[in-house]
Amino acid sequence: MIPITHTLAMIGLKPGISVRDQLTVTRRIARRLYERREVIHAERHAIRREASKLREHLPFTKRQIEVLEQQANDHLADEMKGAGEVLRGFGNTILRDRDGELQALGFEALADLLNINRVEREKARREGWHTPWELVFVHNLESSASNRDAGWKRGPLFEACFLVMADFIATAPEAALPDPFAPGEIFGEKLPPTLHIVPAKTPEETRSC
Repeated sequence: MIPITHTLAMIGLKPGISVRDQLTVTRRIARRLYERREVIHAERHAIRREASKLREHLPFTKRQIEVLEQQANDHLADEMKGAGEVLRGFGNTILRDRDGELQALGFEALADLLNINRVEREKARREGWHTPWELVFVHNLESSASNRDAGWKRGPLFEACFLVMADFIATAPEAALPDPFAPGEIFGEKLPPTLHIVPAKTPEETRSC
């Protein structure tokens, strides 16, 4: 693990750390791990480009191509796997929020900690996007205060959630997969709110109030 990432992880494991501080540390670790994985991806891509150039001289370069492709697959594989496992853990935390600790922080606190800009914050408030997974994964608002000027960019916690969802889609039986574009689903048409009829109070109940 990168030294600074290890230091952040130790801070995150301190007894009694608040949910706010835990989320801040999680975002910083996720960003560094995501950036490191991007570097490894780029290095692997460079090796594969070298292999691709040799295809012009097939079949004489067949063995060289195989060696380079294997080298690309093996390049820093353990580090890549370890970073992916940590990111998946973070993604599960955002997607599930089992104890509701993150949502209990409240919308404004979550928006501050996720660095959501004012325009998109107000839109999220109007649309009722208040859960961590809606803000981070469904609508990709994390770091919007700093990323939108440079064009569309995914935040590190989005990437963590994406790894979890990609694993789920790859391993779940087809019948178990919901249609994300169905009405009421995350990318589908928003359903109208459910209305409940509240019985009117009797005169006796009104007087007792």
